[in-house]
Amino acid sequence: MRSKGVLHTDTEILVPFFDVDTMNVVWHGHYIKYLEVARCALLDKIGHNYTAMVESGYAWPVIDLQLRYVRGAVFGQKLNVRANLVEWENRLKISYLISDLDTGERLTRASSVQVAVDMSSREMQLASPKVFVQAVERAVR
Repeated sequence: MRSKGVLHTDTEILVPFFDVDTMNVVWHGHYIKYLEVARCALLDKIGHNYTAMVESGYAWPVIDLQLRYVRGAVFGQKLNVRANLVEWENRLKISYLISDLDTGERLTRASSVQVAVDMSSREMQLASPKVFVQAVERAVR
């Protein structure tokens, strides 16, 4: 996680049995689910979650997702997923760090980028909607 951001949340995840493969390691695709849980917590903290986004008339599809795996998580491991708000004025960029909750050992680094799309016209916005920018500004004060 290279960018600290202006606001962050920490989310605890206990790796469930159904997320691991026969080698007892979390299948790589499940990390995206862990990022989504943390992203939802961050949006709740901002006060403009997915429900508010839809109510304001905008969808926010993920247009870029980067993950770097350092060490695999295993069944029963307690994880901390930190989500950092990095950019919000033109796009929503969040950086993530997944680490072992007990030792702090880094397991995965990631980032996601989302853009606002007007739901009525289906046009991508070149700047984040004012309602979202104002929510971020309130949250970081």
